[in-house]
Amino acid sequence: MEMLSGEQITAAGLADWRKLGQGLHARFVIRDFRAGAQFISAIANAGEAAGHHPEVRMDTSQVDLKLISENAIYRDDAGTEHQVEWVTQQDIDLARRISEIAAEQSLVADPGSITAIELALDTANGAGLAPVWSALLTGGTEAQGRGTIGDDVRDATNRVPILWFQDTDPHPTPRQRFHIDVQVPYDVADQRIAAAVAAGATIVDASRAPWTTILADPDGNKACIGTFQPSAEQQ
Repeated sequence: MEMLSGEQITAAGLADWRKLGQGLHARFVIRDFRAGAQFISAIANAGEAAGHHPEVRMDTSQVDLKLISENAIYRDDAGTEHQVEWVTQQDIDLARRISEIAAEQSLVADPGSITAIELALDTANGAGLAPVWSALLTGGTEAQGRGTIGDDVRDATNRVPILWFQDTDPHPTPRQRFHIDVQVPYDVADQRIAAAVAAGATIVDASRAPWTTILADPDGNKACIGTFQPSAEQQ
C-alpha cells in the first residue's frame, strides 16, 4: 500500500492518535484490567474484520496502541519502489474504528502522554556498526535494515527501541557519554556475546562475567551484556 505523507496523516484528523516515528500511537485510559481486556477484545474483532492489527500494551490503567503497515511502498527519487514500515490508509481506517470502539465503551484518549523512544549513534560508518548493534540488541543481524531503506536496527518483536545512525563526517572517536545495558537471560548471554563478536564487536572487559560483559563496536561505542548472575568471585 502507498505510504502516506505527513500532510495526509494530519488531514485525516485523528484526534486520539499521534504520528510518532514511523507509526500512529494512541493511549486510552481504562478503569481496570478487566475493562482493558474488554477493549482489546473488541479491537481484536475490528482487526480481524480489517485484516490488520495494532501492537498492544496494557497495564491496569491504560492501553497503548501502535498502528503501522509492514508493506508500505516508498518510491525513491529514481522511482524505484521499496517496501518499508510506515503509515498507510489501512492504519488510518483502523485508527478511526478503534476510536469509535473507545467512545462506545466510554474510554478517554490521553494523547498528551504518548512517547516513543529511539536511540541514535553519530557515525560515519553506520553500515559497519549496524550488524554489531543488531546482534547486541536482538541476538542476530536480521533486524538491520528491517522495514527501512537504511541500516536502522528495528527489532521485529519490539523488545528494544529502534537504533538509527546519524551520518557524520569521519572524526576521532570522542568519549562516549552514554552506553546501552542489554539485559538477557543468563542462559543466552554467551550466544548473544558470540553473535555480537561475529558481527564485528570486541570484548573490552569480561572480568565480571556473567554478571556483566563490556563490548565495543568498531567505532569504540560500548555496551554491556548483563545477566544478574554473579561471577565466581561474587558467589
